[in-house]
Amino acid sequence: MISVKALAHEIRQSRTSAVAALNEHLEVIDEMEGEINAFNIVNRDIAMQSAQKIDDLIASGKDPGPLSGVPIALKDNLCTRGIPTTCSSKILEGWEPPYDATVVERLRSAGAVIIGKTNLDEFAMGSSTENSAFGPTRNPRDLSRVPGGSSGGSAAAVAAGFAPAALGSDTGGSIRQPAALCGVVGVKPTYGLVSRYGLVAFASSFDQIGPLTTTVADSALILEVIGGHDPFDSTSIPSPTPDFSARLNEGVEGLKVGLISELLDGVDEDVASRLHEAADALRKGGARVESVSVPAVEYGLTAYYLIAPAEASSNLARYDGVRYGMRAQGKDVAGMNAITRREGFGDEVIARIMLGTFALSAGYYDAYYGKAQKVRTLTRQDFDRVYADNDVLLSPTSPSVAFEFGDRSDPMTMYRCDTCTIPSNLVGDPAISVPFGTGAHDLPVGVQVLARQLDEEKMFQVASFLESQSEGGTKL
Repeated sequence: MISVKALAHEIRQSRTSAVAALNEHLEVIDEMEGEINAFNIVNRDIAMQSAQKIDDLIASGKDPGPLSGVPIALKDNLCTRGIPTTCSSKILEGWEPPYDATVVERLRSAGAVIIGKTNLDEFAMGSSTENSAFGPTRNPRDLSRVPGGSSGGSAAAVAAGFAPAALGSDTGGSIRQPAALCGVVGVKPTYGLVSRYGLVAFASSFDQIGPLTTTVADSALILEVIGGHDPFDSTSIPSPTPDFSARLNEGVEGLKVGLISELLDGVDEDVASRLHEAADALRKGGARVESVSVPAVEYGLTAYYLIAPAEASSNLARYDGVRYGMRAQGKDVAGMNAITRREGFGDEVIARIMLGTFALSAGYYDAYYGKAQKVRTLTRQDFDRVYADNDVLLSPTSPSVAFEFGDRSDPMTMYRCDTCTIPSNLVGDPAISVPFGTGAHDLPVGVQVLARQLDEEKMFQVASFLESQSEGGTKL
């Protein structure tokens, strides 16, 4: 599979055309999409028009941008003007946003070609992409297994070669976990680094948009394109986007890396083995790697599944059958609201709305939601303490390799898939999943590099080194 950087270079140098590149990827989609179901919609005509415009600009001597002609897929919770945006839910059936998300505008301004909208767990609530109104997405590495979630469609699209890159959203690990299970790179940036304007909200204090790619360098490039201040997002950080690619080849000599001990509990042996191999590679590269303790992460899963559903119960109240999406028939307005939501939302979404509403209800707010927010503060304090003596932290991305469909039917078993990724969302720090060898059934294993807020440069530096040391990389 060709990288984003390589393809954009080839197109800008007129060694190939944007139209030809698009056609090549559409051929792969035609061949495999029926088995994988990565897309909710493929924008063939619109994408072809965009590709032709790129070629016309290059022919006239103009530079379309760093992503010139590169096909990129979008998770179907990112608003695209005039193109259905469903969040893989029946309740948004037929809705076409009147505007583009900021990240979509920035991709297009950089010359990218939007190839389609990818499948996800409904409203991004899930860890397997089994909870979609349009059917599950299958893992290209093994069609009997899940791709992870909720950005499973985006991860599968990149892993299958449908597009060199995709965007996903990460609320509790929804970029990194599917990246690990599909064997691609996935990044959750610092909260506020990338605008959320046009991202359909799940849990607003957690949600963040990021890239999925085949290489660390490609993720750095795309984050440079989509990052930066946006006045349309009140949580957007008012500072310019750094050069995330600057340190990619600097190695890890002299860096201090902390191996989070609590995030090894409950991790499968094959995954733990790959993590320790990654730690050994960092040591050989000149880094100091020591075990560290972040005690509050043991409560991260519990805190997240109180705070995130509480925010979801508020955000999803807007889907009432009146303003947009589907509308069921009822005897009166209240009846219509209730029936629309009952028929429009899937079981997992309904369960989380009910849980969140309960956590916010009178008499239970302090006992549940209030305590969960205190755990969030304790987690921030624990990370600050550990970062005082470490440049980055290391952990597994997922406790296991990709599992078979139906294997995590028990909710708590499924929720534990997010154990290693949730802490970064709780505190708003950046994290990246990098493929590092394989585990059981020869399936990919992802290693997670965590960094302090706005220190993506160091995160990418370490991730790039690990990439070079993994199977297929350049060894020392």
